[in-house]
Amino acid sequence: MESADSGSLAGMESMSKSKLLLSIVELGGYPDFSPLYRRLGCEVRVESSMRRALSLLKKRPVDVIVAEFNYQSGFRDRVSNLESLMAAVQRMPQTRVIVFYEDEFAHQFDRIRERFEFFAALRFPVDEDKLEMAVGNALSSG
Repeated sequence: MESADSGSLAGMESMSKSKLLLSIVELGGYPDFSPLYRRLGCEVRVESSMRRALSLLKKRPVDVIVAEFNYQSGFRDRVSNLESLMAAVQRMPQTRVIVFYEDEFAHQFDRIRERFEFFAALRFPVDEDKLEMAVGNALSSG
């Protein structure tokens, strides 16, 4: 009897532990994909600044991050806030990062891809089916 109770407790715990997806929407201008993320079983947290996103990463492990690559030519030592994010994520091997980027800035994004590994990169306009597949694969690989 005791093992049956502890087994059902373990089952209930695993069902209540959804994967955390952090969506960093600094510029936006595209659909809110939160319903898609929830449909895939994620708890969704949306942040509008990289600073708040990095603060969250210090407090809680994140399974998947979906972020934008925003080329910022004014930075002296980097080209995007994405570099700050990836520096933090390097210490989190279970976290998968999916990036949205503009075709016109692909060459700048490629500079970052030389230094950091991303789980997936999707060009704007984001194809919802490709995003669903990328997030699904990220969740199952973690």
